[in-house]
Amino acid sequence: MRQGLCCYLLLMAMAGLSAADAADLSSPKSTPSKAVETIKGKDGALMLLVPAGHFLMGSNDGLPNERPEHTVTVKAFYIDQYEVTAGRYQKFVELGKREIQDPVDEDAGRSLDDRPVVGVTWTEASAYCAWAGKRLPSEADWEKAARGTDGRRYPWGAMQPFVDIANYNRGLWVSETITLVPVGSGLEGMSVRHGLKEGGKSPYGLAHMAGNAAEWVNDWYDREYYQQSLDTDPPGPKSGEKRVLRGGSWADLPTALRVTARFSAEPEFEDRTVGFRCAMDASK
Repeated sequence: MRQGLCCYLLLMAMAGLSAADAADLSSPKSTPSKAVETIKGKDGALMLLVPAGHFLMGSNDGLPNERPEHTVTVKAFYIDQYEVTAGRYQKFVELGKREIQDPVDEDAGRSLDDRPVVGVTWTEASAYCAWAGKRLPSEADWEKAARGTDGRRYPWGAMQPFVDIANYNRGLWVSETITLVPVGSGLEGMSVRHGLKEGGKSPYGLAHMAGNAAEWVNDWYDREYYQQSLDTDPPGPKSGEKRVLRGGSWADLPTALRVTARFSAEPEFEDRTVGFRCAMDASK
């Protein structure tokens, strides 16, 4: 027993955690105290409620565009539990809204209905959300949904990522079914070895808020925005040249998967690393 505990603490130290951090990972406060309210959007996607309230946004230990750490209050909203899949996006396409090839991986000969749609621009992502009666989440919405209210580093807590709870650092692209993982995967995680009872889920039950596909959010990007942003429902800059991307992707290193990490790209940028999920005001 003593030897097992020593090995456990050694693993925690290798992941950059103290004994107190390790204890926090399995403590009840790391997960919601009651069941999360759910609804289904017009596109059939399950959405989870993120309640109104304040949370810690940004990081004083992160890159300059993540500073300063500050308290933000947001109103209640729903957000897709999973990244929008190629299958759901295809239904949007079939109604004549956009042009895209059928969501089938020719190399593997398998349907991509359970893989995140990637290679979509911000404009296309925003159009899909509007079609589904939703919107892209604001940057503040996204970070609260990923981080919760305890100031954690990753959606699941303080521990560095592992391959069974996040899809990251995959190197070169191979194919959709090999490089991407199903949007509902990684929910069990290394529960026995590392105390992650909720796998890779965020405090509100969201999957793949780190890795798999990086996600567009609604805001224009300004690297110094946190120095002047509102403390209640910040809408982001009024204008800009680039939109914000969050969450990191299958190609990124662990540092890009942190819940505070901010990236940006021009609205018409499209890449195999980029997808999205939608949100909706709770009052709707």
